[in-house]
Amino acid sequence: MKKALIWFMVAMLPLLATGCDFVRTLAGRPTSAQVEQIRQERIAREEARHQAVLDSLQRVEKQMADSLAALETYLLDSLAQTRGTILNPSKMGGLFTTKLESKYYIIVGAFRGRSYAERKLTACNEAGYTGTIISFRNGLLAVGVCPSNNLNESLKTLKVMRGTGICPKDGWILVNE
Repeated sequence: MKKALIWFMVAMLPLLATGCDFVRTLAGRPTSAQVEQIRQERIAREEARHQAVLDSLQRVEKQMADSLAALETYLLDSLAQTRGTILNPSKMGGLFTTKLESKYYIIVGAFRGRSYAERKLTACNEAGYTGTIISFRNGLLAVGVCPSNNLNESLKTLKVMRGTGICPKDGWILVNE
């Protein structure tokens, strides 16, 4: 029995000395180096997939930015063609009013008499629109509402206001430069 135990220990000694990779090889399983290589390949595939998603998102973002730029160009070109929707005060003799705070104002009415302009301003304020009376050098008094420094915002507001009855169909945007 002692002899069988010694032979068994001698037979097991190479197994114990060589480690798990020897046993795995005998069992037909991958070694630790192969397992690590498979893990690295899987990580590389996942990183490539994530990078492809990021690249796709960047392409979409660029396309959206290009579309917005094209839309803005189209919008500004169409505004130039509308003739009268946007007006620079220098075409009306210049402003007589002291410095206006914002670059764009929606003009909802222009009057010769101050009382008419004040009535329109009161109506606009009661409707919830911030307004002011703008005096031109030619004697015209305009009621400007919704001051803004963003042209797109002013255009959207003008479209909304034309449907409310506060702004007439021939309302326009004053560009204060």
